[in-house]
Amino acid sequence: MKIPFLDLKANYLSVKTEIWDEINQVLENTNYIMGPKVKAFEQKFASAHQVKHCHATSSGTDANHLVLWGLGITHGDEVILPANTFIATAWGATLCGAKPVLVDCEKDSYNIDPEKVEKAITPRTKAVVAVHLYGQPADIDSLKSIAKKHNLHLVEDAAQAHLAEYKGKKVGGLADAASFSFYPGKNLGAYGEGGAVTTQNDSLANTFNMMRQHGQSEKYHHQILGHNYRMEEIQGAVLGIKLKYLAKWTEKRRAVAARYRELLGDLEEITLPAKMSYANPVYHLFVIKTTMRDEMQKYLNEQGVSTGLHYPVPLHLQNTFQYLWHKKGDFPVSEKLAEQGLSLPMFPEMTDEQIGYVAEKVRSFCKAPVLS
Repeated sequence: MKIPFLDLKANYLSVKTEIWDEINQVLENTNYIMGPKVKAFEQKFASAHQVKHCHATSSGTDANHLVLWGLGITHGDEVILPANTFIATAWGATLCGAKPVLVDCEKDSYNIDPEKVEKAITPRTKAVVAVHLYGQPADIDSLKSIAKKHNLHLVEDAAQAHLAEYKGKKVGGLADAASFSFYPGKNLGAYGEGGAVTTQNDSLANTFNMMRQHGQSEKYHHQILGHNYRMEEIQGAVLGIKLKYLAKWTEKRRAVAARYRELLGDLEEITLPAKMSYANPVYHLFVIKTTMRDEMQKYLNEQGVSTGLHYPVPLHLQNTFQYLWHKKGDFPVSEKLAEQGLSLPMFPEMTDEQIGYVAEKVRSFCKAPVLS
């Protein structure tokens, strides 16, 4: 049996007819950029996340930049963010001309460690980015307390956390603003690039809206600096259809995670991802840890099970950030995850047979009896 890491084809086939009806409407109307489909999606996405404003963008990376740019982050500022994240989180700061200040993550949640954040604050610190990594919300209340104490902006990077909940509230409206990604492999994925920014703040929402459209308040009237961060109408049409099913797909992801826990929970050779008491994760990724990561990945691949590494090189050890003068050993929790983390297949269309096969091969590698 071959198990893909994720199955975009199966997902597409489940909504194919509806998707093509929407795409054909876009082609017939010839309104290709930020038309009514995008606007309708923005409204529904905001509602789904209990937030007042949503502005769709051309990618999640663009959304990362727009959030900090709209908050006034600029040259000479510092932005604190986790060493354990995809590099697009850092581009939000660097594209503003700011310095990314990296801190380690918590050993259980894999998210940014609030204690480390407070120790990293300097007179130049202007913002903190809370990444909801793998679909599990960060410790927002602790971070909000720190941000308030030091008069800092707090933003959410919710690229992997659509519909995730923190203490019963959806992510996206828990801080000053949030960024989302709709990269095809995300829990809510476009058929190309896409992203969004969300906020409860009316004035900030207006700034975001102008900035993503060349800084204009109306056509050819440019009030502030901006860029072309607009969403294509076809992506808005696709996302509008898929959003209808996101809650159901999310529950299926949670069911897959629960089954993994049942079948793998007794293995001493691996550490399963922790579910924090304040969080209701959406399992964009299901990342286990093992000291035999490379060997296990090789074995699983030989058995037809595709896996992933998220992420094999933490930000402080990336060549592009040599100017931050970090070295191996600076962020031990992030480094351990980079060395031991292994992402198992995770997608809502996974069958019981597929989940069982993955678990069987993990147990086989660990020389443990198979559970039924």
